[in-house]
Amino acid sequence: MQVSSSNLSKARFEFRGSAREFFGIWIVNLLLSILTLGIYSAWAKVRTKKYFYQNTYVAGRNFDYHATGLQIMFGRLIVIAGIVAYALLSTNEIAAVLMILGLIALIPYLLVRSLRFNARMSSWSNIRFTFHGGFGSALKVYYLYPILAALSLYTAWPFVTRAIQRFLANGHGLGTTRFSFSSTIGPFYKALLAAMVWGLGSIMILFAVVSTSLNIPRALQALEAGSEETATLINAGLIYVLLLVAIVPAALIYHAMVRNTVYNNLTLDDLHSFHSSVSPLKLLWISVSNFFVVLLTLGLMMPWAHVRRARYLADHTTLYPGGSLDDFVDEETTSGNAIGDAYGDLEGFGIEVAV
Repeated sequence: MQVSSSNLSKARFEFRGSAREFFGIWIVNLLLSILTLGIYSAWAKVRTKKYFYQNTYVAGRNFDYHATGLQIMFGRLIVIAGIVAYALLSTNEIAAVLMILGLIALIPYLLVRSLRFNARMSSWSNIRFTFHGGFGSALKVYYLYPILAALSLYTAWPFVTRAIQRFLANGHGLGTTRFSFSSTIGPFYKALLAAMVWGLGSIMILFAVVSTSLNIPRALQALEAGSEETATLINAGLIYVLLLVAIVPAALIYHAMVRNTVYNNLTLDDLHSFHSSVSPLKLLWISVSNFFVVLLTLGLMMPWAHVRRARYLADHTTLYPGGSLDDFVDEETTSGNAIGDAYGDLEGFGIEVAV
């Protein structure tokens, strides 16, 4: 590949959409989905993904999404058919157990099909993405490795996360060119440690605040004297507080740090590299503030929240070309990976994977 010095500078990702534009798409999607009793939701998903893809640019070229609502609906109908079949056969215990076991065995296969479909339906500069991961690899990273991590009392969970990210990254390609991800285990343990510090620290602070403002022995006596319904409500409330204050933020911090690790160790053709500078606390603030703004506006600020998050992630993601991107696009287009290629494998399973 010929190297052009004009293309060797870094190329930041950009999100050029706006909350006002997306609100028009979102409100129409919502109304039509309600009026059609959810049928239009498949087409709504396609319109939403196309908007975000088409407004995301890197090196002056944008992404695109090419699936149709009919393909997504086809995948959902298969899922619905499976649920109906289970409901009809659930009266027979043996049949129900066999169906559950069959579904457990089928999930990795469906996951690979979904990844392959979503990759092929996505493009950058008219070059389709591809996914080459296999069923056996999916079975290992999503079933075998988590079981082994459980046997280690989840102290080995970072190894599972790294294996999953390696499976996803190394399985993808852009046209005929493959992505490559390789990283030491240290950054994944660092992410886990940061998440645990937040989770345990927030629980300790919450307990300290509650204990100083509440007479705990007296509260326990009142709880014992109260009804079972009151105790159930209090326990449910404590669980929600724990989720909001400790578990969800810890998961967001872990995800942000893993994202940085993946992008910072990702290459395309061992030539073009990437960089992510997402701040875990900033992303946490965006997620938490988005949640409360959407809640207080009864969902009307949902488009603003989506655009805000997409813009932040794009602004903190960078491509460092190791050669001419124009030459890369020309070579891949010549290889027959332009969007005009036929794609006959009708899939549309809605399994979402966050990378």
